[in-house]
Amino acid sequence: MAKKLVLIGGGHAHMVTLANLKNFIDKGYSVTVIGPSEYHYYSGMGPGMLSKTYTPDDIRFYTRKVVEDRGGSFILDSVVRINPVEKLVHTKAGRKIPYDVLSCNAGSYVADPGFTGDSDNIFSVKPIEKLLQAQQKILELTTTRQIEIAIVGGGPSSAEVAGNIIQLVEKSGGHPPKINIFAGSSFMKRFPDKVRRLVKHSLTRRAIEIIEDGHAKLISATTITMENGQKYNADLIFMATGVNPSTLFADSGLPVGPDGGLLVNRHLQSEMHPEIFGGGDCIYFEHNPLDKVGVYAVRQNPILYHNLMAALEDTELKAFDPGGPYLLIFNLGNGDGVLHKYWLTFGGRLAFLIKDYIDRKFMRLFQAIEN
Repeated sequence: MAKKLVLIGGGHAHMVTLANLKNFIDKGYSVTVIGPSEYHYYSGMGPGMLSKTYTPDDIRFYTRKVVEDRGGSFILDSVVRINPVEKLVHTKAGRKIPYDVLSCNAGSYVADPGFTGDSDNIFSVKPIEKLLQAQQKILELTTTRQIEIAIVGGGPSSAEVAGNIIQLVEKSGGHPPKINIFAGSSFMKRFPDKVRRLVKHSLTRRAIEIIEDGHAKLISATTITMENGQKYNADLIFMATGVNPSTLFADSGLPVGPDGGLLVNRHLQSEMHPEIFGGGDCIYFEHNPLDKVGVYAVRQNPILYHNLMAALEDTELKAFDPGGPYLLIFNLGNGDGVLHKYWLTFGGRLAFLIKDYIDRKFMRLFQAIEN
């Protein structure tokens, strides 16, 4: 009987494997890809989609088509549990899918501090599709009046969402919104001082207020209540409190890292269950814990592809080298950006144009395999 390769998710770390699915099929292996959407959206361009710099088609990859065109099976469903003893993947719809080799690119979710009441006005920044819903709501409300928007979280997602909301409303001719970023004790605190200063300047010159005097204690559909008791009104609330790996692995009793991500070794492989591999935001790289940024998923691509084939063929695995420092660029809306790598840090239109060029080139590369 043919060995079975199962992929959970069609994200960045699986792109090279998806492009080469026919190589698995031609060798007699069956391939099944399970995903909650027929498309995979590139999160790095999500804020730009919010502002209509990009269309949804610009930033998504048609996973289902790629899989089926190459002879694989695509299942539109969510994985809720992995049984490593029986080598079964359990889905939300009740399917039980057997595997010989399993690779996980299950992504991450935005941490939720909890809120009360109606949540129709509350949007998380992931999954990216949520930003499309928020876009329509913003345009609808700002046509008639000024609204107040709260963004909970002090990282780059909050900065990019805030700046791109301003661009969206300005281009639509709506009433300029009042935007508050609730950044906890320090905005962008894990980044160098110059990066923080440039991002802050870009936002505050467009009347975006950054609040750094404590964390939100209680969130309702229309109110943010701070630890000190102060209350802020909000017509819309964005949750940008940082990403956590999928809870799938902890829920399945698999070995995980301190953040709950699938614990993997240098081969992107579970030590306890060597037929299970993973990449992207959902893993915890034991040798050298990695930031939750897309560049590592992209770097993991060829290693995962090689190791999945090697696991099926019982040949030698390759070790993943995370590489050196990565280029960091933020899209702050209105054609403004901030770029940082090594000693080089600058803001302005050139930073945005560099990011735009890199992102569009990346998407063209992988969208080309749809044809």
